[in-house]
Amino acid sequence: MTEDTSAARTAGDEAWIVYDGECPFCSGYVRLVRLREAIGTVHLVDARAGGPVVDDVVGQGFDLDEGMVLVWQGAYYHGADCMHMLAMLSSPSSRLNRLGGSLLRSKSRARFLYPFLRAGRNTVLRLLGRSKIGTEAV
Repeated sequence: MTEDTSAARTAGDEAWIVYDGECPFCSGYVRLVRLREAIGTVHLVDARAGGPVVDDVVGQGFDLDEGMVLVWQGAYYHGADCMHMLAMLSSPSSRLNRLGGSLLRSKSRARFLYPFLRAGRNTVLRLLGRSKIGTEAV
């Protein structure tokens, strides 16, 4: 997590989630998580599409092949920290959100599980013939 940098300073009460739009797990997860009820405006940003928020996140030194990034309230959350925060902020309105919340609301459990989630993402991308983000021009 990094504090108070350009995208985070301009974020106010809005949140940005920068994720891999080519990854079926990442895309599905960010669309299913119920954050709007808890925190208000949420912008979903496909890292492969580029743009100022993606440039800012990459400029902060975050590797988007290593994890998605949540920018919210002056802070950046990456990888396991991002998944933990998303679980903490999402409403338990569906079975999937309750399951994800119960698994990832514990910071230590999120950090333990995250490498397996990332390995699953990398395997699926390979099986689908899709490149990692870092091998594309972002």
